[in-house]
Amino acid sequence: MTIREVAHEITVSAPADVVYRLLAEVENWPRIFPPTIHVDHVERGAGEERIRIWATANGEAKNWTSHRTLDPAARRITFRQEVSAPPVAAMGGTWIIEALSATRSRVRLLHDYRAVDDDPDGLRWIDEAVDRNSRSELAALKENVELACSTQDVTFSFEDSVLVQGTAKDVYDFVNEAHLWSERLPHVASVRLEEDTPGLQTLEMDTRAKDGSTHTTKSYRVTFRPDKIAYKQVTLPALMTLHTGIWTFTETPDGVRAASQHTVTLNTANIERVLGPDATVAGARSYVHEALSTNSLATLGHAKAYAEARH
Repeated sequence: MTIREVAHEITVSAPADVVYRLLAEVENWPRIFPPTIHVDHVERGAGEERIRIWATANGEAKNWTSHRTLDPAARRITFRQEVSAPPVAAMGGTWIIEALSATRSRVRLLHDYRAVDDDPDGLRWIDEAVDRNSRSELAALKENVELACSTQDVTFSFEDSVLVQGTAKDVYDFVNEAHLWSERLPHVASVRLEEDTPGLQTLEMDTRAKDGSTHTTKSYRVTFRPDKIAYKQVTLPALMTLHTGIWTFTETPDGVRAASQHTVTLNTANIERVLGPDATVAGARSYVHEALSTNSLATLGHAKAYAEARH
């Protein structure tokens, strides 16, 4: 049985406690790690938890469940995959955050793993995936933690919602059946939806802007019938470096509350090129917020009409 052990590290210009907190709170992961699509808690206890992670590895979307032990005093987080996705037979490791000064930290990421049947091709695939993901995770952690610690207000979240006199299932179905959006939504010019693994979708679409131009986006979506669809956009418009979102469908005494929540990080390097020499961060926030809200509310409005007609 061949067990491989590897280590990666990076230095971050942020306090060690801040870095530890961002790693400990898994809801931050889609924002700070490019491969991570969505993370959910399965169980939580004192210093221990089970989490389910959806992420890409070597361009393929996969999901697995991990058990984590958290030690805030030592700033250590150990993790072990409970159910690994082939070709991985077993995978575990440790995050270690060390304070270099009040404002600088060293982050070490250790992995140990083995391949199914000790297959050399499988091991090579895992070597490449772990190395690529570890480097990108640490680089993204550095960039996004340092961004979070800086003053520029470039990451923000917002939500749009409608009340539907129908069933949550019908509203969910409308959003889930994205392969029909080019027929159902005026702002969607064309769409390609793949779902090789049930509940894990790849969605590519061409969206029309107000000026008639179209832009292509690609997202990975994780579906939780009938009350939630989480997604992460991986092909982004020029003004964003991050876009994650969650559609939620909640039964209330007054009807179904259908909501679309977005989290965005602006690409400040492109603001002037896209919006002109006088554009500000605040102006870019408003522009992106309006563009995303317009599309969300259009989709929610059509989902409402669809569900109410069926009701």
